[in-house]
Amino acid sequence: MPEHPARFVLLAGVFAGVSACTMVTPEPRPQPEPRPQPEPRADTCASTQMQRLVGQPATVLETMEFANPVRIIRPGAAVTMDYNESRMNIALDSAGRISRVYCG
Repeated sequence: MPEHPARFVLLAGVFAGVSACTMVTPEPRPQPEPRPQPEPRADTCASTQMQRLVGQPATVLETMEFANPVRIIRPGAAVTMDYNESRMNIALDSAGRISRVYCG
């Protein structure tokens, strides 16, 4: 009787070894093609007309009116990554001056 458990352990080890050798690994799924980003249209927010603001203090914006949405981006501010081609982004530097004007 004492040989029975040893045979069982030996057979269990053999079956485990055989099953490990015959495991089928799933084939990798093909990755989807990345969607192409739309090409930004040239000056959809009239930013070229506002390049004259670069270097000016941010206070000049207080008296201005804009036909499209405007987002003023201060240094260190959190900015969403959504793209709106008709929105004008006005970036300010740490001195409170306009450093960049662009669409998006």
